[in-house]
Amino acid sequence: PAEVPPGSAVSSSERARGGTSSSKRKRPLEEGNNGHFCKLQLIWKKVSWSVTPKNALVQLHELKPGLQYKMVSQTGPVHAPVFAVAVEVNGLTFEGTGPTKKKAKMRAAELALKSFVQFPNACQAHFAMGNCINPSTDFTSDQADFPDTLFKEFEPSTHSEDFSVYNPVNNELLSTAYRHGRLLCHTLDLMGHSKQNRHKMASKAESEKNPVVLLNELRSGLRYVCLSETVEKQHIKSFVMAVRVDGRTFEGSGRSKKLAKGQAAQAALQALFNIRLPSHIPSRSKCNHLPQDFADSIYQMVTQKFQELTDNFTSMHARHKTLAGIVMTKGLDIRQAQVIVLSSGTKCINGEYINDQGLAVNDCHAEIVARRAFVHFLYSQLELHLSKRREDWERSIFVRLKEGGYRLRENILFHLYVSTSPCGDARLNSPYEITTDCKENKHIVRKYRGHLRTKIESGEGTIPVRCHNAVQTWDGVLLGEQLITMSCTDKIARWNILGLQGALLSSFIEPTYLHSIIVGSLCHTGHLSRVMSHRLEDIGQLPASYRRNQLLLSGVSHTEARQPGKSPGFSTNWIAGTADLEVINATTGKRNCGSPSRLCKRMLFAQWAKNGSNAIRMAAFLYSEAKLVAQTYQSVKQQLFKAFQKAGLGTWVKKPPEQDQFLLTV
Repeated sequence: PAEVPPGSAVSSSERARGGTSSSKRKRPLEEGNNGHFCKLQLIWKKVSWSVTPKNALVQLHELKPGLQYKMVSQTGPVHAPVFAVAVEVNGLTFEGTGPTKKKAKMRAAELALKSFVQFPNACQAHFAMGNCINPSTDFTSDQADFPDTLFKEFEPSTHSEDFSVYNPVNNELLSTAYRHGRLLCHTLDLMGHSKQNRHKMASKAESEKNPVVLLNELRSGLRYVCLSETVEKQHIKSFVMAVRVDGRTFEGSGRSKKLAKGQAAQAALQALFNIRLPSHIPSRSKCNHLPQDFADSIYQMVTQKFQELTDNFTSMHARHKTLAGIVMTKGLDIRQAQVIVLSSGTKCINGEYINDQGLAVNDCHAEIVARRAFVHFLYSQLELHLSKRREDWERSIFVRLKEGGYRLRENILFHLYVSTSPCGDARLNSPYEITTDCKENKHIVRKYRGHLRTKIESGEGTIPVRCHNAVQTWDGVLLGEQLITMSCTDKIARWNILGLQGALLSSFIEPTYLHSIIVGSLCHTGHLSRVMSHRLEDIGQLPASYRRNQLLLSGVSHTEARQPGKSPGFSTNWIAGTADLEVINATTGKRNCGSPSRLCKRMLFAQWAKNGSNAIRMAAFLYSEAKLVAQTYQSVKQQLFKAFQKAGLGTWVKKPPEQDQFLLTV
């Protein structure tokens, strides 16, 4: 379910006023009545980001103007005639039938369009047919074969002086690509009139244009939406604007809406058309993206592994609202990629089941369970170094350091896939689901944007942190106070500073960071980047080996359909090297049989002791004391909490300390 900040509901009149477009509105969806800023809320259907769909006749006319439609025949009885209309395109005749001439004509146009290479828009199809030049065209198709006439103008002459900069592609490879309906990884540089085009810079005429104007020429009818309006120091305003182009969302920020729109338009121009206007300053909120094919491969690997573990999704434990997984790669070589952990779940433990012996898993959200499973995986890799056999050491992802401890082998990367945006601010402010809100909520929205948020006990959704006390009490929780758990968005932001390994493992290994996050749905990478990283820009200097990690972010091309109905009351996890899924009751934090999960604190604590020195293995440690062994980790954690407070984003709330005061006896 969507998460919304506290505040009054939208009235029907406000909803109608914000949801419908009007020719009199000068700035659609940017301002409310009397120029007041309107908060953007959660219903995607209310806002049309994309261009109004054109029918087949209009699209075909744009591609091949001046076509002649001919009446072929009229059959059937007088009361139910059937008309046949034909049109000739590229030497091929397409005939459509229908109960009226208009519908028959429309059908003929549809058939003609289907014969073309399947591009997402008219401009790219123009290019494929030789009518215009677009260096960013991506040739894809669902069909296996195409008439040669569709490509004849696309193939440049090798004797032409106009294509002196053209880089030839292997003819055999190119013809094979034609036969399979795809041109993979081969972009033809047809902009050969100047060597400056090697740098993919805009032409002189283009560079003099405003990016909003240029983007409008390429994609007319776009709508820009104001995502936020904030007042910074000395009453200086800052705006964030977003625009949706070809199914992707781009955003920009600036001191005015005009500047912010320019940033958003520039981001779209560079990403979709390889056009970068040299005079335009890149957006501060710009984030790095994974290659789309790589992100899609990660998504497919995770879902296929889950399918395998749930008997082709037939198992009762295949039900899930959120699926997460971590994939390990060497560099970005997908051929050596390996799914190392999987998890599902959307709920947290009920306060009455909090455990002072470390036997319950408090947070069963998929992302959090995936991290705990990842920690379990890291321990198993460290255990390979306990072996006396050299081949076991070489199989480990860790190498031993001369000064003591371990670090990851070179070029080992970890990628987190989550089927939906992490709960908290990352999901709350995703502009994929937007409408306007009433102006009374204006100040509430400003106050809580980017704020730390907590999960709702035994339920779903998050609320802003409100308590001033950073520590909950054991007695309070047992007497009925809600157990407070920080949102997944905030926990991932924490991992970007401290690493995923946690306090215990930090006494053995260097911080281990995610390289990327791939989000299946509700993903807006610009906003996701802000809440994961930009909120902590002022954290200050960090000790050696720690950093403010800059994640690569991506969505997926074809998202998983969100399963209807209530969220299941269980969480699942799987770790590479284990046979089956483990199932945890999300309410109790234990397995249904009552035994503790392999991911609970006590089990991970035992693995820490096993990998430690003889002195550690022989000593009797409290769990809370063992966490303090990694002093640098603890100091960075306090630095992180202070950075959140300094930014006015709230206080990180900790669990009652009693739950960590259990003894491990070996």
